[in-house]
Amino acid sequence: MLTRIDHVGIACRDLTEAVARYCSVFGLTVASREVNEEQGVREAMLLVATGADEALGAGGGPGGSYIQLLEPLSPDSPVGKFMARRGEGIHHIGYAVTDVRSALAEVAGSGVRLIDERPRHGSLGASIAFLHPADLGGVLTELVEPRRAGS
Repeated sequence: MLTRIDHVGIACRDLTEAVARYCSVFGLTVASREVNEEQGVREAMLLVATGADEALGAGGGPGGSYIQLLEPLSPDSPVGKFMARRGEGIHHIGYAVTDVRSALAEVAGSGVRLIDERPRHGSLGASIAFLHPADLGGVLTELVEPRRAGS
């Protein structure tokens, strides 16, 4: 079901400072920046590595891996509440899947609780859904169906 690690989400107090730090220390580049009002975050996706298709110059299809930096828009947003309890740090891990709807059905059948019963809009045009951390060893898990090249 899982095809690769898509990204690691990291909560931060100041997105601008965090982007500068990760780019300076690791030489990463910003793939996108956006505000996601629905999720209550300002975010930046930093490219860590390109996928095999991209490395071969096959049209830049999905397949990269990223660090996703997340700054809460308010203290009562999910990331804002996370930071109030735990401070800055790893918020979640995102795994790529071929079809997020079928992955949700399969996961639900295994007894893991779904936070999202239907996919929603995610970074870089992906369809995403979250799984309950209590059923996965305390790790908030995101399923990511990357936007297909050309769509």
